[in-house]
Amino acid sequence: MPFMGTPALPQRLILLASAQSYRSAPFEVAAARLGLEVVKGKDVPQPMLEAIAGENTLPLDYHDIEKAARAIVEYARQNPVGALIGLDDSGTMLAAAASSQLELAHNSPQAAKAARNKHVMRQSFAEAGVPSPKFMHFHFDVDPAQIADLVDYPCVIKPVTLAGSRGVMRADNPQEFIRSVARLRKILLAERCEEFLVEDYIPGVEVALEGLLDDGELHVLALFDKPDPLEGPFFEETIYVTPSRLPDETQQEVIATAGQAAAALGLRNGPLHAELRVNQQGAWMVEMASRSIGGMCSQSLHFNMDMTLEELILRQAFGLDFSEARQVDKAEGVMMIPIPEAGLLKGVSGVEEARAVAGVDGVEITASLGHSLVPLPEGNSYLGFIFASGENPAEVEAALRAAHGKLRFKIAPEIELSVV
Repeated sequence: MPFMGTPALPQRLILLASAQSYRSAPFEVAAARLGLEVVKGKDVPQPMLEAIAGENTLPLDYHDIEKAARAIVEYARQNPVGALIGLDDSGTMLAAAASSQLELAHNSPQAAKAARNKHVMRQSFAEAGVPSPKFMHFHFDVDPAQIADLVDYPCVIKPVTLAGSRGVMRADNPQEFIRSVARLRKILLAERCEEFLVEDYIPGVEVALEGLLDDGELHVLALFDKPDPLEGPFFEETIYVTPSRLPDETQQEVIATAGQAAAALGLRNGPLHAELRVNQQGAWMVEMASRSIGGMCSQSLHFNMDMTLEELILRQAFGLDFSEARQVDKAEGVMMIPIPEAGLLKGVSGVEEARAVAGVDGVEITASLGHSLVPLPEGNSYLGFIFASGENPAEVEAALRAAHGKLRFKIAPEIELSVV
């Protein structure tokens, strides 16, 4: 099949993403390269549905999957669609539900739920014998003081939904456990989540695997090391570097475990992002999502023939050949710039100096001035992203750290106004 190819399916693509997602633009660029028409399935509140409707916009209420799926199917009857892509966790379940009705290649709604709900995920892993932490499942109507002595320490407390380590906390004793559960309950007051997991803490180094599933076959696109220790009390991710520096034998074990985990969840098609820990006992599944890597991190990946991760995902979705895709022959990495403290962002300096660091390919500050910054575990965003490349992973990691050291952020406390 020629490189550019012509999709056999209708050349219309629906992208499903939350309003806060960074992921739409790279997919739109990739779609234009492949000659695909893009329709944005926007996640908007019910009162705004009609207001933003347009030729290339399909307003949807993601909180009502059944209704939103019907809207997509009705649209597709008049405007044939070749693929639906969920760009973040909020869109994956909707993509599965609508694709099932449209008879497009898809993950089943059950598999999409298993990859979205951490309780279902842990149950699936346990039943299939996938190495993963032991866990207990609770609702918030339980008194944490009554279960604190049932827990093995250290442990990890996490919501059954949410992503990006939001709400995930480590507790080393019953007192910390009680405080962490109370804190998580406050975090979830505005979310539709009343459940949490308590898992064994798995020590070791953490890696991330980026792949594509094609009729159940896992094609590994990249394996990232996370050189900063993720030991808690919170689990803020910072640096990703590829290729991995783990021994080849260990990398193969990581890949095999990820494939076993995908099968356990019932995932068969489309992008896959997996987080694993590695220690002397082997590779352990932490979490798996039926989407590609979040934020702007995909910009750290480049493939031969000038292909991007987004283009590979679209090629697979539209039945085009992607078998010759290979990472470029260099090391690459990204730093998600962490939020050091809560407050209002008042100023940023040192950006040009950071961009001038040898090996740095780009610095993107995504937080706006005046923006309210909320660090983990309550927060769900970063200050921005730093990208670097080089001859080897150590060189890339050093460039990312050096560039981060040039940046200065002025953060002022937020003033709480009291009503007299």
